[in-house]
Amino acid sequence: MRELLLIHFAALFAGLTLDWIIGDPHSLPHPIRAIGSLIAALEARLLGRERAEDKPRDPVRERRRGTLLWITVVFVSVAVTAALVVLAWIIHPALFFVTETILDCYMLAAGSLCRESLLVTDKLEGEGVPAARRALSMIVGRDTADLPEPAIVLAAAETVAENTCDGVIAPLFYAALGGPVLGYAYKAVNTMDSMLGYRNEKYEHFGRTAARMDDVFNWLPARISALFMIAAAFLAGQFSKSFDGKRAFRIWKRDRRNHASPNSAQTESVCAGALGLEMGGTHLYGGIPVEKPTIGDRMREAERADVLRANTLMAVTEALLALFLALIALLLVLFAG
Repeated sequence: MRELLLIHFAALFAGLTLDWIIGDPHSLPHPIRAIGSLIAALEARLLGRERAEDKPRDPVRERRRGTLLWITVVFVSVAVTAALVVLAWIIHPALFFVTETILDCYMLAAGSLCRESLLVTDKLEGEGVPAARRALSMIVGRDTADLPEPAIVLAAAETVAENTCDGVIAPLFYAALGGPVLGYAYKAVNTMDSMLGYRNEKYEHFGRTAARMDDVFNWLPARISALFMIAAAFLAGQFSKSFDGKRAFRIWKRDRRNHASPNSAQTESVCAGALGLEMGGTHLYGGIPVEKPTIGDRMREAERADVLRANTLMAVTEALLALFLALIALLLVLFAG
């Protein structure tokens, strides 16, 4: 038991480090892309067949088929991951360590999120606003074609703040709790929400299970993320006046529910408060205005450095949680039989 715990947490921290070094290499096979392909294939079969039938839409049947897709994707993700780690453990503990490290690296998105968001400011500095808009369109869902520079950098900082939970802290939390098996169960749930969990005509019923289960799986990690990010804001504020921990806590208390999702505004409100920015509000999606509550106070215009500041908060938040998990791991190893 002690050996398994040691290898598990060593692999988790190795995967976290590797994520910052290599990110998500586009040239290599990626398990999250495989999960996305499975979701797309099942959607085409289950929802495509439903729409192809010459009969009125049946919301109940669509919800059932969406639930069937959800169960299938989670089951396959768990089964494949479990088979990999169990087989690796049977062969040799060293192979188990390598396997879990690679799986954890692919599960975490801090490195790639940092690189892709900072690419937006790199484009602003090197190639101008049109290139920055194109780079931004790769990491946000809103329309970017007509955004001015302050809106571009604000959107980049906002997506870092929101994804600190589901791209970094939540998978780290679930991987620490149940290894890659539970971690990839979470990633499957989160990927289904990102592909199907839209409140529009196409997915209103079919994607309902995906959206609701993502809310369930993210409920606790979102609040853990917010609390650790508040601590990160206080810590960063000791080194730079750009971060205000007290304001981060105040805005979080006030605005953490200013979102249709029960979870998304948790980290956004902390980041907005820490940096003195206003996030959220109305944006265009596919040419259609979507009204959302604002988060934070607009104390100043967003500037290019805010993208780096949002990434700093994300990195310090992850580091603080990693230190906390290391302490838990030490206690578990000391008292394990």
